Amino acid sequence: MGIRDWPEGERPREKLLTLGAAALSDAELLAIFLRVGVKGRSAVDLARDLLSSFGGLRQLLEASRQRFCAEHGLGEAKFVQLQATLELSRRHLGSLLEREAALTSPALVRTFLSAQLRHLEHEAFAALFLDTQHRVIRFEILSEGTLDSASVYPREVARRTLAHNAGAVIFAHNHPSGVAEPSDADRRITERLREALALFDIRVLDHFVIGDSEVISFAERGWL
Repeated sequence: MGIRDWPEGERPREKLLTLGAAALSDAELLAIFLRVGVKGRSAVDLARDLLSSFGGLRQLLEASRQRFCAEHGLGEAKFVQLQATLELSRRHLGSLLEREAALTSPALVRTFLSAQLRHLEHEAFAALFLDTQHRVIRFEILSEGTLDSASVYPREVARRTLAHNAGAVIFAHNHPSGVAEPSDADRRITERLREALALFDIRVLDHFVIGDSEVISFAERGWL
């Protein structure tokens, strides 16, 4: 039986319109994205199969092009559509953050930084540049690769901060291993950056380390 034959209150699209997107399961939301199923399988059936095959929603959303397109019922058109949707979501978070003072929206800052960095397969070091009122000026990835003194240069970080006329900065980097616990190298480079920027009266407000399911704050640990 196809979805059109289901009771109206159980159809994903109608359910979303009536109850809102948050009321839908992962499979139901994915079914709306897929739009159609395959022979003998409804869009919801296909969505459930895909979630099982990939091991969950996040793994599906972050799958490589090759892995994604190899699944029956998917393909390059769906991959392009998904990447565009994910990027729109990241930009939406950025636009929300631009309206707020970073320190008054800590949860939004975490969500934004996690959305920007968590899916990357390599380590990336980034900065959220803020004005003197702690409003967002710009987000930039400053370095890619292992976070140590060879890949993050305090002089370059200071140059970019001054170029944006920032009064404060929040740093963030991801751990592709999935373990968010900061390393000794993370702490050393953060202290070097804090000391370098202090020469220009620029405050380092926080440094977030983004793991698979956890985001650790240096400020909350009392390290800044």
